[in-house]
Amino acid sequence: MRKIKSLTVGLMILLMGSACSGAGSSGVGTLELRANGEDFVREGFTTKDSWDITFDYVYAEVKDAIAYQTDPPFNPDTDVELSSQADVKLVDAARIDMAEGDDTAEPILVEQVETESGRYNAISWKLTSDDSPSLVLVGTAARDGETLPFEIAMNPSLKFVCGDFVGDERKGVLKAGEVADVEATFHFDHLFGDVDLPADDVLNRGALGFDPFAALAQDGSVAVTPDMLENQLTDVEKNQLAYIYESLGHVGEGHCRAESI
Repeated sequence: MRKIKSLTVGLMILLMGSACSGAGSSGVGTLELRANGEDFVREGFTTKDSWDITFDYVYAEVKDAIAYQTDPPFNPDTDVELSSQADVKLVDAARIDMAEGDDTAEPILVEQVETESGRYNAISWKLTSDDSPSLVLVGTAARDGETLPFEIAMNPSLKFVCGDFVGDERKGVLKAGEVADVEATFHFDHLFGDVDLPADDVLNRGALGFDPFAALAQDGSVAVTPDMLENQLTDVEKNQLAYIYESLGHVGEGHCRAESI
């Protein structure tokens, strides 16, 4: 009887060990980082000062993107620091064209990583570059019969720390053996404003519009460098631009905390 009991216990231990091993391997899924410049950059739009804008390219330099599992959920509108139970590095560095694709395109796939399943409800990333502008907008602006090709190079250096994605669907819920995504969203309407909104809307009050860039045109085109923005914009416009940089990063409509780096 003792021998049978011993064999039974041994078998149970073996089965439990196999079950634990299987649970570890089955707890892995694929987490994607996607970047979204929204329909403004893919379809074009009209600025608050009535310039019709179309983009050829919108390049953003994204670094050190990390997804987190947080409990309680991280709220970027408070002073409480992000504290995570688990995190995963999604990308070291990537140059992303936000204008890629047509109006039916999915948010741009930046990277995929294999990681433990769970609820990834916060992300962070840096918008920065060591040797070139971190943000470059290339396209055409037209108003009242005037057409201005433009290339606007800007160099914000910020870290965005963001809470949960806010949108039509919940993101970041990764199940074992499945695929989920988290999204870095860029709100470029904060830069130019939107003619479809009232002039006194909070977005339009804070936006620069295109007129300050058009004022820098030479020989029928706009070619703007970070140094030109620093030296040729007014103090009010430079303060606006600094605030706009900090409000670019979102997670859908969810907020991010912007930190200088």
